[in-house]
Amino acid sequence: MITILGTGLLGSAFARASLRRGEQLGVWNRTLDRAAQLGKEGAKVFIDAGDAVRGAERIHMVLSDDVAVESVIKTILPALGKGALLVDHTTTSVAGAVARTEKLAAIGVFYQHAPVFMSPQNALDAAGVMLLSGDKNRFAALSPVLTPMTGKLAWLGPEPGRAAAMKLAGNLMLMAVTAGLADVARFLKSEDFSPADFLQLLEHFDPGASVKPRAGRMFSGSFENPSWELKMARKDARLIADASTSATEALRFLPAIAAEMDRYIEKGFGDKDWTVMGHDLADL
Repeated sequence: MITILGTGLLGSAFARASLRRGEQLGVWNRTLDRAAQLGKEGAKVFIDAGDAVRGAERIHMVLSDDVAVESVIKTILPALGKGALLVDHTTTSVAGAVARTEKLAAIGVFYQHAPVFMSPQNALDAAGVMLLSGDKNRFAALSPVLTPMTGKLAWLGPEPGRAAAMKLAGNLMLMAVTAGLADVARFLKSEDFSPADFLQLLEHFDPGASVKPRAGRMFSGSFENPSWELKMARKDARLIADASTSATEALRFLPAIAAEMDRYIEKGFGDKDWTVMGHDLADL
């Protein structure tokens, strides 16, 4: 039997995908009503997390945070069968992922942190990305059973906290993009355009294509021969800000970016590539 602990949006989607594959499935959720519907669809619903993992060969945790993970692990440890595979898809702290990996390994429990970049629909369709790091033998053992759950299964390296760090870094990038889109909408409204008009631009211009090369330049410290001088980026920030000063809703995030640009320009980096902002001034 396979057990899923945590049947929120993502956990429920993983559960339904498991049922589609014809797997014998047990589910548990802290609030029973979240799991009840899955019972009607063929899963065995458990009231107690310990009962849910008893006899399970593989357990997937899809919980909210470190505190929830620690609480559930404490509950299920006495009931875990020998050789059971414990896979944790929860987005957690790096320190928490490392500590759990080491603590559970010390008592002979197979534990693998495997955070995901997936929407519920991705989980249902076995799309998206699943990240693993740490002992490559664990990756090899899990690869046959995790591959059907995801569009891409990625092993990132031997450090047990690397997957947790990269998951949070990816989420930070998504937050930055969303914040930028919010200011894009405010700017366009200030110029009497619909924010939806930005979708027309995206049919011709793919900003995502520049992320990897821009990150490569930023993180390598290659700021000579700029593709966009910092002082020119600051000029464009001023044009956007000036156009938005009379708007009903002021820009929220550009002012902080402009202030950061000013810090670097004042230190003499205006002629460098604007990705120079990715380095601490103390290191330049």
